[in-house]
Amino acid sequence: MSNGRSFYITTPIYYPSDLPHIGHGYTSVAVDTLARWHRQSGDDTWMLTGTDEHGQKMLRAAAANGVTPQEWVDRLVTQSWFPLLETLGVANDDFIRTTQARHEERVQQFVQALYDRGYIYAGEYEALYCVGCEEFKPEAEIVDGTGPFEGLKVCAIHSKPLELLQEKNYFFKLSEFQDRLLELYKTEPDFVRPDSARNEVVSFVKSGLKDLSISRSAFDWGIRVPWDDAHVIYVWVDALLNYATAVGYGTDPDQFARRWPAYHVVGKDILRFHAVIWPAMLMAAGLDVPRGVFAHGWLLVGGEKMSKSKLTGIAPTEITDVFGSDAYRFYFLSAIAFGQDGSFSWEDLSARYQAELANGFGNLASRTIAMIERYFEGIVPPAGHELTDADRAVKEVVRSAAADADAEIERFRIDGAIAAIWRIVDELNGYITLNEPWALAKDDARRERLGTVLYTAAEGLRALAVLLSPVMPVATEKLWIALGAAETLGRLQDQPLREAGEWGVLKPGTPVNGLSPLFPRVEQ
Repeated sequence: MSNGRSFYITTPIYYPSDLPHIGHGYTSVAVDTLARWHRQSGDDTWMLTGTDEHGQKMLRAAAANGVTPQEWVDRLVTQSWFPLLETLGVANDDFIRTTQARHEERVQQFVQALYDRGYIYAGEYEALYCVGCEEFKPEAEIVDGTGPFEGLKVCAIHSKPLELLQEKNYFFKLSEFQDRLLELYKTEPDFVRPDSARNEVVSFVKSGLKDLSISRSAFDWGIRVPWDDAHVIYVWVDALLNYATAVGYGTDPDQFARRWPAYHVVGKDILRFHAVIWPAMLMAAGLDVPRGVFAHGWLLVGGEKMSKSKLTGIAPTEITDVFGSDAYRFYFLSAIAFGQDGSFSWEDLSARYQAELANGFGNLASRTIAMIERYFEGIVPPAGHELTDADRAVKEVVRSAAADADAEIERFRIDGAIAAIWRIVDELNGYITLNEPWALAKDDARRERLGTVLYTAAEGLRALAVLLSPVMPVATEKLWIALGAAETLGRLQDQPLREAGEWGVLKPGTPVNGLSPLFPRVEQ
């Protein structure tokens, strides 16, 4: 079903020493929804996620738990990160781990290429380092400690003391790419999105770039520098390269040419690595820069950024065990403007679940199927020849909502796409209230009109099932089967998404199947 258009999209690779919280889940379901939309639109789609397993933080955590670093990361990934994808219904095409041989060999190849091209040199470095961030901290992110850390310099993000490191290191000539990066942001205004993120990156680069330390010699849990095995490659350089190594950089030129370049979706706290350092590394290697970097906002709980260390972290299963994975996906993708910070509260989640999912979409589906069963013996009736303005309005809303949703997805505004699709839910609920099929059913002379109303509602639901399937794959699959569409139109995931707004796809005469509530009532 490919139309030849490549769409390669990535999540950040997650640091597995943190247990997955709803912030990690938010990024994963957003990328999964974008990938599902493009895949179902016929684009040559590939979704990558994975884990970033090297670095000093991981080494210390393993030692504290009395196991080797490899045993430690194996345990974390198996017990926490693979299950997250299953919990949230994420259909990734690949999962890369930075301890895999396919990654390590290709990273060495890339770094050797930079060295051979004259972009890496040896030097000495002394700076304050945050183990939590795995980063030498810029002045703007160093603050004076308070309380038990008074008199110390601490990381503005982690509020933990920084370590003064003095090492002989290898450096990447990042400073040479300042003008080329500024030109990139100017000629490709959508390279960094949203605008607030782009403005931050431009301002940062304009203030001047320093060369980047890309190796560490004080510990050995990492990928060896190929020309000097006393050093390991800086964990962020190693991590960024996953996006290229996973699609065949260095070993599978056909696969790499087919997939690269990628779109990256990241949290705004790691924007600079992706929008400054990463494109500069690619330029130095003579490769295409990414197609774009989209920085989403933070999830706030009680006004604070989601964090396990600050006890604001909420495990995704705390939500999915009560409301289900579809509700999780719908809530975070619709309630927060993608690209801005958003606040999470149980009250808001519960209210939206009840109003929009159970009463809005779920009730619409249940009563439409039930009325077809009751009034037409479970067979989708044909629409009559005489259409009213109300009938035509539904067709127009379905057409325009589908087109608008696709345009919003192109802009990476998943919240906007869902809002567009929800116009169909609201229109159909209003249409049923206006036309009162239960009253029409009492008058045999109005049977053709009753058929038109119920066909219109069923065909609107057919469009909703297709359009919402990237967001809520479980509920839409149930609805698809209940509409009888699986028998006559084939699998839901095979329905061409960009044609979902066309009218008259569901065939009259299709037998429907009983539908249990899509979003069961949740006890408060």
